Amino acid sequence: MQVTEIALNQVDELGMLLAQIADLTARADSIKDGIKDAATAAGGAKVYEGAMFKATFIESNRSTVDYKKLCADIGVTADQLAAYTKTTAVFSVKTTTR
Repeated sequence: MQVTEIALNQVDELGMLLAQIADLTARADSIKDGIKDAATAAGGAKVYEGAMFKATFIESNRSTVDYKKLCADIGVTADQLAAYTKTTAVFSVKTTTR
C-alpha cells in the first residue's frame, strides 16, 4: 500500500473510529460510575446481572512509589539512577481533526 493511499483512505477512517471509541468509552464510564455509586451506597449490591452479562464491583487499594522523592531522600544521584534505567523506543500515531 502506498503512502498516498494510506493518507487518502485510512486516516479519516482511523479518526472516525477513534471518535466512536471515545464516545463508547464515555458511555461505558458513565455506566461504570453508576454501578460504583450504587455498590458503594449503604447496603449496595456488589454484583449486577443483565440478560447477557454480569458486572461485579471490586474495590482494591493501589500503592505507588514516588521514586524521585525516594532517591532524593536516600541520596541517589541522577547518574546512579541512570545506571539502572532502561530506555526503550515507543512508537505511536496521534490523530487530530483538521
